[in-house]
Amino acid sequence: MIQEVIPVGMLQCNCYVLGDETTREAVVIDPGDDIERVQQILTRHRLKPKYIIATHAHIDHVGGIEKLARASGAAVMMHQEDLPLYQNLGVQAAWLGMRPPSVIDVDGFLREGDRVVWGSRALEVLHTPGHSPGSLCLHLPGDEERVFSGDTLFAASIGRTDLWGGSYSEIMKSIEAKLLDLPDPTPVFPGHGPATSIGRERRSNPFLTDLT
Repeated sequence: MIQEVIPVGMLQCNCYVLGDETTREAVVIDPGDDIERVQQILTRHRLKPKYIIATHAHIDHVGGIEKLARASGAAVMMHQEDLPLYQNLGVQAAWLGMRPPSVIDVDGFLREGDRVVWGSRALEVLHTPGHSPGSLCLHLPGDEERVFSGDTLFAASIGRTDLWGGSYSEIMKSIEAKLLDLPDPTPVFPGHGPATSIGRERRSNPFLTDLT
């Protein structure tokens, strides 16, 4: 599998490009900004985006969706409970003192247990509310197992819960039930910062040590 990560925008959101080497189909996760750089990666690997997935609808993760979707024709996917956040990017932009990005219709809503298939691979959708009501993690099972944790779980930290719709109790339940259920060697690719693993976070994340 082709995997590239680009920290984008003023908040350095990790945008992930996942590609199938045979079909050249791709999934783009959280294209928050700097879409020209994302397109350069797609062009370099000769990839055609099939899906654009938002792990949640905070502006730093979705600000570039409209531009990438119009340029690529890829289907835009997120959880329905975060649609109000996406539809109110202007409010989010004002809070950060930035120009509001354009929005585009969402093509489909992802729910717990859905599978997003591209090429010979499929991402399993985990609904992990807490950072936002519709926060998602995306689990790739099998020999290439890994999880894209959005802003639910970071290296040595968890997502903030003081924004609209956030809940500390919900994010802790989500992590315990959905993420700590994965095998310790599972790589974790978060929405910000460096990659980690389930086992490393289980053992040393100060928010999680009481759960294990």
